Amino acid sequence: MILEMRTYQIQAGKAPEFLKIYQANGLHIITRYARLIGCWTKESGVLNSVVFLWAYDDFAHRSAQRTKMAQDAEWVAFVPTILPYLVHQESVFLNPVGFSPIQ
Repeated sequence: MILEMRTYQIQAGKAPEFLKIYQANGLHIITRYARLIGCWTKESGVLNSVVFLWAYDDFAHRSAQRTKMAQDAEWVAFVPTILPYLVHQESVFLNPVGFSPIQ
């Protein structure tokens, strides 16, 4: 398994609105393609940030799923609704070590 830690820096004060829109209109779409492990807001570091942790079988699975999602008309229509909230986006890929509770 590979985990993708995707961090969105949101315009100051807009994280609650972003999360409401994401949950209501986007979450049911993206979870067709990736397994949500968790979602958090940050209280330290770069503030006004939302962190998602997504699971895939491996990097090839992630690439294939992202390709499918990019062709999903519902997802394509959703993305422009969240773009105005974003300041910065970052993806970090995490591979579990042998003793990690999440494999």
